[in-house]
Amino acid sequence: MQKILILINDAPYGTEKAYNALRLANQLGREHEDVEVRIFLMADAANCAIAGQNTPNGYYNTERMLKFSISKGAKVKICGSCAEARGLKNIQLIEGAEISTMAELTNWVADSDKVITF
Repeated sequence: MQKILILINDAPYGTEKAYNALRLANQLGREHEDVEVRIFLMADAANCAIAGQNTPNGYYNTERMLKFSISKGAKVKICGSCAEARGLKNIQLIEGAEISTMAELTNWVADSDKVITF
C-alpha cells in the first residue's frame, strides 16, 4: 500500500492552502483505496481540527473536510507543541484527529512514499 503524507502549515481560513490540501486528501480517499492518506497539521493548520466550526453557507469548512478524510480512512495528527502554543490542548477536536509529536511526524516522513507540503 502506498503511503502519502500531506503536511499542512497554513491556517484553515484566509488562504486556500489548507482547503486545497484537504481537497487533494479527499480526492485520494475517493479514488484510491490502495493509498493510505496521512494528514499532519502544524503551525496555524492545527486550527483545522477544531470541532464546531460554523462557516457561512456556500463556504468550505475544514472540519467537514477533515471528517470526510477520516471517514475514508485517512489518519489525522496535530502537532502538540503547535496546538499548545495556540491554546488548543484542552479544546474539543474533531473525532479521529489526535494530538501528536515531532517524533511521530518524523516516523511518518521516514515511512511515507510521498510527502506533500502545503
